[in-house]
Amino acid sequence: MIPMIMSVLYVWAQFNKETIVSFWFGTRFKAHYLPWVILVFNFIIGGSFVNELTGNLVGHLYFFLMFKYPMDLGGRCFLSTPEFLYRFFPNTRGGVTGFGVPPPRRPVPQEPAAGGGGRRHNWGQGFRLGGE
Repeated sequence: MIPMIMSVLYVWAQFNKETIVSFWFGTRFKAHYLPWVILVFNFIIGGSFVNELTGNLVGHLYFFLMFKYPMDLGGRCFLSTPEFLYRFFPNTRGGVTGFGVPPPRRPVPQEPAAGGGGRRHNWGQGFRLGGE
């Protein structure tokens, strides 16, 4: 399970390189380094880093073959999603809307033409704090 999580984290870190993330004890750094920081941290606390290293390598291989090589280097796409998955999980957006889309603008309410001064409520003049 750890290699799978680390590979997904590696791909996320590649897409969000400039995002600042926080780690233990308030350390902050760019997300690009997060998979490697986790690997080193697990090595320091005495755990095995083989699972983390495997996840990072698989994530790097996936990112390179799926995005970097075809888009940046002009190579052919070696990986593609199997068609039966598109039948279960269509590649179209529909049904539930609103996720990742800004809400539509509300219409500006009409202001009364006379006496309102452009405000909706008359709250009074108020008093300045600290004065006499």
